Amino acid sequence: MVTLAEVARHAGVSASTVSYVLSGKRSISAATRERVEESIRELGYHPNAGARALASSRSNIIALMMPLRTDMYVPVMMEIALAVATTARSHDHDVLLLTGEEGTAAVRRVAGSGLADAMILMDVELDDARLPLLRETGRPAVLIGVPTDATGLTCVDLDFTATGALCVEHLAELGHRDVAVVGEAAAVYERHTGFAERTRDGLRTRAAELGVRLLHRPCEGSYAAMAGTLARILDERPGTTGFVVQNEAAIDPLLSLLRRQGRAVPEDVSVIAVCPDQVAAQASVRLTSVAIPAHEMGRRAVELVMAKVRGEREERLELLPPRLTVRASSGPAPGRP
Repeated sequence: MVTLAEVARHAGVSASTVSYVLSGKRSISAATRERVEESIRELGYHPNAGARALASSRSNIIALMMPLRTDMYVPVMMEIALAVATTARSHDHDVLLLTGEEGTAAVRRVAGSGLADAMILMDVELDDARLPLLRETGRPAVLIGVPTDATGLTCVDLDFTATGALCVEHLAELGHRDVAVVGEAAAVYERHTGFAERTRDGLRTRAAELGVRLLHRPCEGSYAAMAGTLARILDERPGTTGFVVQNEAAIDPLLSLLRRQGRAVPEDVSVIAVCPDQVAAQASVRLTSVAIPAHEMGRRAVELVMAKVRGEREERLELLPPRLTVRASSGPAPGRP
C-alpha cells in the first residue's frame, strides 16, 4: 500500500505539503498542487479514511435512510439509491445505506456518533416521526419527499400534486368523464406516505375543477388483487372509460384483465400510468405515462446536501415538474371523434 511519505518523495515535496494538498487547510501553489496530484494518480495513493476523518472532522460519508418495504416498488427506490451513490463519489463521499425500520433511532445514532457528514431520507411521510429529531440535531440533511410541514428542511421530489392534475387533464381533454385511479397498496396510504397522498390530492382537486367523476381505489398489485379491485370499480362505475395507475405492480394485471374482458386499449378505455419510462414502454400496450425522475431526484439530493456540508444555510423546496409522454394507451373517449 502506497504511503503519504512515498507520495511526498515522488513529488519532491515534504509530507506536510502532501497533507495540505489533501486537506485544503493551507494555500498551496498551483504548480506544487499539480505535481502532488500527479504523483497521487501515478502511485494510486488512497488516504487512510480513519486518519483523514480525525484530521478533518469529516467522515466523507453520507447516510442514506431507505426503508425497503414490500408495498413499495423497489426498482425505483434502488435507482434513486444508485444515483445517490454515484453522485456522492463525484463529491469524494461514500454512502452508508440504512435499510432497517429504525426510524428515529437511526437518525439519533448517525447524528450522535458522527458516523456520517450528512443524511438523506427517503420514504417520507406527511407527519414523519424522524423530522423533529432531524431539526433538533442540526445535522446537514435532505429529504427525498415532502412532509406536511417542511419548515427548516430541504426537500426534493417530483411535484406529485401536479402529476395527479396532469393525468386528469389529459383524460379530460380526450373526453373522459368517468375516471378510476388504481393506487398504491392500502398500507402506503395508512402511513400517509407523501407522494401517494399528494398525487391523490392533485387528482381529486383537478377532477372537481374539470367536472370529471373520480374513483380512487388502493390495490396490492397482484393479479388477484387487481381482479377484485377492477370488479369493484366497474360495479360502482360501469361507465368508467379512463384509468390512472400509480402502482407499477398493478399495470400488467390491469392490462391483462381489460384484454380478457374484451375492453380494448385505447379504443374502449384509456390508461395512464405514473411510473418509470422503461416500465411504460415495455408494457403490453405502450403506456401514456408521467415519468418518475428517480435519477434526477437522487442526484439533486446529494448536490443539495453537499452544499449544506460546505456551510450553506438556506433551506429549499425543489419540486421537479411532471412530464407526460403520450403513447399508445390513451385516446378519445368512446363516442367522441
